[in-house]
This record gives sequence, structure tokens and C-alpha cells, in this order.
Amino acid sequence: MIDIEKNNRVMTLALNRPEALNAANNAIYSGIRDGLNAAESDPTIAVVVVTGRGRAFCAGQDLSEMNARNGSEESEPSQFPSMLKALTSFRKPIIAAVNGLGVGIGMTFLSHCDLVLMASSARLRTPFPQLGLAPEAGSSYTFARVMGWQNAAYTLMSGRWFSAQECLEMGLVWRVCEPDALMKETYEVAAELAANPIPSLTATKELMLAAGRYDQTIAAHEREESAYESLLGAPANEEALTAFLEKRDPAFAKIPGL
Repeated sequence: MIDIEKNNRVMTLALNRPEALNAANNAIYSGIRDGLNAAESDPTIAVVVVTGRGRAFCAGQDLSEMNARNGSEESEPSQFPSMLKALTSFRKPIIAAVNGLGVGIGMTFLSHCDLVLMASSARLRTPFPQLGLAPEAGSSYTFARVMGWQNAAYTLMSGRWFSAQECLEMGLVWRVCEPDALMKETYEVAAELAANPIPSLTATKELMLAAGRYDQTIAAHEREESAYESLLGAPANEEALTAFLEKRDPAFAKIPGL
């Protein structure tokens, strides 16, 4: 479910599940992880570009898979943690090309990228409150670091849609492009970086990571996992997932204590 292309010292990882708006499942997570690990060990690759096929960048966690995991003790363990560790420790430049909508991990993923280019028509949101959940992917730390406390708080607590221009103004996005020009501009930037010596690029990235981003992100992720243990499968989350499958709005007000 990940298309991998190599060209001129640039590896492209394209989420290729367009019929599901590139919703993230274990195959997506393991594909990103394996692709990043391959790029890091490949002496011919200087830069990685991550994008999506079709009209979405990533529609977030596959809720059907999440619901199945909640109800089964024999389901495959989530590959999300291993993907996140590969992403946060990756020592070469990562450029995201946000071609369409991004939800949940489709937005939080961007705070781990070195540069984010976004189509002007794309939109992003983190609907954790609407799912009865809390932030993930270390975003309780990375969003505040990238966007500032107030922007992070509003983004994570409101769960509303944000336009490309709003994401640019908040600092999550580096450049907004016309949809037809997104990939052209992305590869121009990737080529500019990839023309430099790989040891210089990796040394620079390592020095930036050494300021504490990796340790702080993983610590935030572990705190988030603890919160998830109490929220996942709780009444609010069960109602949210049931409402999603039944194609209706969740009715949190009918649940005592919410």
C-alpha cells in the first residue's frame, strides 16, 4: 500500500490506498516504516518525499481496523509505534507533499517532517475529541513546538477543519502551492536539498534532533498511549465508532458524565 520510487537521490513514499482515502492501517504503517529504514540505509538516497495517491493525503486511522482491534484479543498488534520511532529518528530530510485532505495521523505526521508543502485545496483536522480520544503521534508536544501553544490547543481541542492558508499561518506548513503545481514544486525543493552531500545533510538533521525533539516526542507518545488505554473502548469512543459505522453523528449527550 506504499508506492516507492527512486529518482535523482530522492525516494518518494506514496500512500496508495486511494479507494479508502489512504486511511492508515497496519500495512500503511509498516510500509512507511520499512520505506524510511530503507532510505536511511541507502547511500544513494539524500531526501525522502511523502505524499498520497488520489484525492487524499491520509484520512487518518482506519476506524474499521481500530474497531476490530478493540473487540478482539487475537488481532495483530498495531505497527503504529514502530512507524513513529522510524519517523522521529530519521536522519535525512523528509518533505511532505500534502495533496489532499489529512485527518488525524494525516495531520500529526506533518509535525515530524522537515518541510511541508500543501495544495491550496487541501484541508487538515485532528478529530480526537469527536472520537472520544486524545492526541497521538507525540502531537501533544510537537504541535506546541511547531505551532505555538495556543494554535496547538485550538487545533487539538476543536477538531475542526483547517485550510492550507491557516496551516501556513500557524507554522505547520512551509509553503502553499496550487494543486497542479504541488509535486513540481516539491521535487524542485527536494532536488535543491539532494544536490548537497549526504553526510552534511545527515549531520545537520542529527544536530537538530539532538536538541531533544526525538526524546521529547517519544516521551509524549508514551504519555499519550497511557491516555489512550483509558479512552480507547470507553463509552465516548464506543459511541463515536458506532456512529461512524452507522453514518450518523455521535450522541455524546446521552452518555452520563460526558
